[in-house]
Amino acid sequence: MSKTGQARVLTPDQFAHLLRVIQEHRYPEKNTALVQISFKLGLRVQEIALLQIKDVAELGPESSRQRSFKLKEILALPAAYTKGADALKRSKSTYQRRRISFSVHDFHQLVQQIETLAKVGAEIQPEDFYPEVKKHRGKSRDLPMNDVALRTAMENHLAIRLEAYPSSKKTDPLFLTQKGGPYSPNTLQEHLALMQRQWADIERASSHSGRRTLMTSIIHEQKRSVKIAQKIAGHVSPSTTLIYDEPPEESIKEALEGAGYLYSGEQNRSDW
Repeated sequence: MSKTGQARVLTPDQFAHLLRVIQEHRYPEKNTALVQISFKLGLRVQEIALLQIKDVAELGPESSRQRSFKLKEILALPAAYTKGADALKRSKSTYQRRRISFSVHDFHQLVQQIETLAKVGAEIQPEDFYPEVKKHRGKSRDLPMNDVALRTAMENHLAIRLEAYPSSKKTDPLFLTQKGGPYSPNTLQEHLALMQRQWADIERASSHSGRRTLMTSIIHEQKRSVKIAQKIAGHVSPSTTLIYDEPPEESIKEALEGAGYLYSGEQNRSDW
């Protein structure tokens, strides 16, 4: 079942429209590269924000002329960039407990421990009995960058990026904000949503639309296996990938438009 409020899956026409309107705003090379990476490689916002130059290109020697580079064939995404990882100490989030669950066996043991402590008059703090937090595991993946439009967008962005910052190091962020610093995941999330919702006027589109559009295309249009989609998405469990195994909005719209309206007006109601 789909989740309420899921990010919009863009149609090819909507995606083309988005790329066109990006050209009407500032930093078209950077924004085109951001959108291409999101829609062609399915990266999470945090992963895009943490990309370094070395992840996508080899830098040539620094000189007074334009800094040279060679785009890589494969983007090798480190496990540290993936969901839940405190990558490069730039996107660490604070975890706050909202829910706790125990197995029946663990709950009985917990009650016995509390009873024992209560009998001896020991101080009891609830947080001392919380179960250990399960940490998300990072998952590395290799993503071929063979799409022509993706490669062109990356080359255009890097050319502008290195012209503005010829002394860039290979470990510098691939994408910079207007102020010249790295994007935080939250800032990039807002920026991707801005381009799609306000610039392109695509309702319910978000920073997750690129990832969801790609997964939907792989499963529904290309008819690839869930295993392939899982590998590209970087999901630890195939059950997470199966969330994308649902009809896109356009398919549902077409079904509703055709359902029940193909009958002739001369037919009896008993035929419905």
